Amino acid sequence: MEHSGGSYFMRNRRLDSFINTDTIQTVKKTPKKFAREEFEQIRPKSTDVYVDDDGWIFAVISCVRIVICFMSMMVTTFIWGLLMLLLLPWPYERIRQGNIYGHVTGRMLMWILGNSVRMEGVEYSNEKAIYISNHASPIDIFLIMWLTPTGTVGVAKKEIIWYPLFGQLYVLANHLRIDRSSPVAAVQSMKKVACAVIKNNLSLIIFPEGTRSKNGRLLPFKKGFVHLALQTRLPIVPIILTGTHRAWRKGGLHVRPTPINVKFLRPLKTEDWTADKIDDYIKLLHDKYVDNLPESQGPLC
Repeated sequence: MEHSGGSYFMRNRRLDSFINTDTIQTVKKTPKKFAREEFEQIRPKSTDVYVDDDGWIFAVISCVRIVICFMSMMVTTFIWGLLMLLLLPWPYERIRQGNIYGHVTGRMLMWILGNSVRMEGVEYSNEKAIYISNHASPIDIFLIMWLTPTGTVGVAKKEIIWYPLFGQLYVLANHLRIDRSSPVAAVQSMKKVACAVIKNNLSLIIFPEGTRSKNGRLLPFKKGFVHLALQTRLPIVPIILTGTHRAWRKGGLHVRPTPINVKFLRPLKTEDWTADKIDDYIKLLHDKYVDNLPESQGPLC
């Protein structure tokens, strides 16, 4: 895996004031018997959606943090956008610079938000692979930008180009887009993505749920990442994100200092996968997330 000195330094240097592995306790699953018989009696179902109840002072602090994040991201996006324009004749260099932008910006935004982050399985974070991650918060994007290795491209819907500034940088960085207007268009887009990955020896990052969960609970997985694995034969590295939905829930403007855990699982080889077992592979990966997420983030059924 190719790493520039700058990106490697930004991703691997530990700041004790930011990543505090001593203050985060291991999340334990609630025993199934208790969860079924007692948990539903003492806690209303409506609490699956986190309620902003920390008071107006915390709300103001959250808004300030979010505004600073937004302004800081605009600055780095503008700077790297200009750099990408200069690198138009060199597409791979644009991918590499896009990753460096993500490492710098993602780490900076997490520092501004102030959440402590504990990481496990980092020895699997430099694989040439298809990285997949659960998705329930804007924070997930920042973490993925920071932690995926150089030579990784994202896969997003084609409409991302219309996102102000960030969407244009996404395209300039040579990340990949898919057309989801119809099943046929989606399949053709996936084939183009796979060809680009093989041709340029790239890694991929994708959210297999296809959208953000509203309450942090794991959603069913789409088939796209398995089709990409069948075409590229890259191993799959699951990334388990815990606590991001409580730190900054979908649709909210309230950031809490909730500890976050990031866990890279051992790569899953795909060389012998066959197209007639796609549903089995999806269940296999989905079950790995169920086994590694706390009860509060597991699927409802």
